Formats: sequence, structure tokens, C-alpha cells
Amino acid sequence: MEAQKNNRKYWIYCFGWLAIMVTLLIVYREFFWLALPGTVTYFAKAMDIF
Repeated sequence: MEAQKNNRKYWIYCFGWLAIMVTLLIVYREFFWLALPGTVTYFAKAMDIF
């Protein structure tokens, strides 16, 4: 049997970065792009894409 990976911490990081990204989108629109790599990276890790 293959052990199931625990991706819970990656989902927490993903939603944390998503909150930061939305906040930046509302408050500082020009800095929105700074949070995009963290959001996409942790979403990919949570979905076990890489």
C-alpha cells in the first residue's frame, strides 16, 4: 500500500497566499503580482502536481 501524502499544510499555505493576493489586489493593485508565485506554487503542491 502506498502511503497517502499529507497535503494539509500546503492547502493552508495556498489559502494564506490567496488571502494576501486578494488583499494586495484590493489595497495595492500594483503589487498584486508579488503574491501570485506563492499562490500558484502552493496550489500546485497541494494538488500534488509536482
